[in-house]
Amino acid sequence: MNILFVGDVFGSAGRHIVREHLPHVLETNAVDLLVINGENSAGGFGITPSIAEELFDLGAHVITTGNHIWDKREIFEYMTVPADSHVRGRRVIRPANYAVGTPGFGVYQGELPNGQSYAVMNLQCRVFMSSCDDPFRKADELLSKITAKVILLDLHGEATSEKVALGWYLDGRITALLGTHTHIPTADERILPNGTAYQTDVGMSGPYDSVIGVEKELVLARFLTGMPGKFEPAKGNPKMCAALISCDGATGRAHRIQRIMLGE
Repeated sequence: MNILFVGDVFGSAGRHIVREHLPHVLETNAVDLLVINGENSAGGFGITPSIAEELFDLGAHVITTGNHIWDKREIFEYMTVPADSHVRGRRVIRPANYAVGTPGFGVYQGELPNGQSYAVMNLQCRVFMSSCDDPFRKADELLSKITAKVILLDLHGEATSEKVALGWYLDGRITALLGTHTHIPTADERILPNGTAYQTDVGMSGPYDSVIGVEKELVLARFLTGMPGKFEPAKGNPKMCAALISCDGATGRAHRIQRIMLGE
């Protein structure tokens, strides 16, 4: 079984580069399951229902998010659906360790046309991030209820150490742990001893002539003067960053992970 995870899609440049490269990557690698992180896909901050629909039309089975999930208010209603619903809004998930009562869900369990079951979890780290529940214990709670063998976790976080620690904690219990949020791809992809594919950060699918997606002049002005200003998404040098995982569908154990970066 082949899984493709596309890292943080940032603004229109990110959406453009994903549209350009995704069909070829899916076909060439016989991808069975496609997961896309879309939390920055609307102008670099948040996601809208129409953009979620666009990503689903590209073939996404599940869209994961992170700390910018609430930046566009129209997504609230789109994600407020029954747990057993099959509408597309149910397949946009937010970090599961957010406070009880927030819209949406932190895990999605589905089945592919060939009968293969899968689950996608979304968690947010706590170091240097806004307050949320313990991702370690929340992972335990989610896994106690998941029946699928193939399980992918999008871990949205800042600190490398926290992501690495969760990788070791979950090794052998999930198929893949893929980090998001920093927008910088790391070169540490590997299969952990008990069969979990790991990468600290898959990287941004967006403009790399920028400061993590934002027009560099605006960020430099902030650093040099300390003055506030509106950030705008950059456009230059877009690249699609992703991770391709091959696993045994019967056991969920991964046996290969490949880092991908494609540009214009």
